[in-house]
Amino acid sequence: MQQIDRSEITPKHVFLSRREFMRAAGVSAGVVALAACAPSAPAAPAASSAVAGEAAVATGGLAAAVGTLPAALAFSEPTASAATDELGDKLNKFDEITNYNNYYEFSLDKEEVAPLSTNFTTYPWQVEVTGLVNKPTTFAIEDLIRNFPQEERIYRLRCVEAWSMVIPWVGFNLSALINAVEPKAEAKYVEFLSVLRPEEMPGQKTSLLDWPYSEGLRLDEAMHDLTIMATGMYGELLTPQQGAPLRLVVPWKYGFKSIKGIVKIVLTDTQPVSTWAMAAPREYGFYANVNPEVNHPRWSQATERRIGELGGRRPTLPFNGYGDEVASLYAGMSLTANF
Repeated sequence: MQQIDRSEITPKHVFLSRREFMRAAGVSAGVVALAACAPSAPAAPAASSAVAGEAAVATGGLAAAVGTLPAALAFSEPTASAATDELGDKLNKFDEITNYNNYYEFSLDKEEVAPLSTNFTTYPWQVEVTGLVNKPTTFAIEDLIRNFPQEERIYRLRCVEAWSMVIPWVGFNLSALINAVEPKAEAKYVEFLSVLRPEEMPGQKTSLLDWPYSEGLRLDEAMHDLTIMATGMYGELLTPQQGAPLRLVVPWKYGFKSIKGIVKIVLTDTQPVSTWAMAAPREYGFYANVNPEVNHPRWSQATERRIGELGGRRPTLPFNGYGDEVASLYAGMSLTANF
């Protein structure tokens, strides 16, 4: 892969304001936030009936409650002018993203997750935000979609297993949600908890991990502009295998940090113990920043395999290529000791 010079990469202030769109009438009227990391493009064609149908079936009543996501974001395959991220990497196809999923609550087999999650109930759904806040609130998922500006964010996803994708998420800044509940001065961390529903999630009947799944961020990481709560992908509501109806996306960290099926968010003054760090502390650290110089104990992280690309591997980028935006969060820290 040809390496693009940093001077040729779209500056953050430009790619954060590249494409403006209106909310769909079913969500609310008015201008919503600008798209991030997306090249300038005309209105894209509507999603194919197959894609739209799959999303509608998977999300059930939520689609009826909020309508579709902004039509300007809905497309079955990217057009030539909207086919890459800010580094020029091609977007993965919808089928690639929705049929290759790590979601151990359903299965260890990535290709089994989609069929096993078909009947997972994603609506009604509530998310409790509590802890060191002045206004603890329980939000209905439809209110999160209606009341927080939905944006498109084209991000690279780098799995700790050394494979990667480029995904056009739809969601909103986590910082907006945190600000809405007014964090107290002593809040330093944010803990996330996934749904516990073994009757619908067969993997939770095993002792593989300590369920429910939990993750955490430092408060400044959670408040960063690149950190989002995803509600959709490819212009449609998330399907169950993608973490519907709400998941975290932190693009400079390994994918296991982007917890799915979130039902509770707690602001705290102590560092949370995340599920994978609890299960294997030598292998999965709290920070989990993408770092080609820190290998997993069982494999190298120097290169990665891009799903959908034929042959070869590509170099892993520090912070997954988002170092200009986030490296300052870790100034003075050892990224080896704090892996």
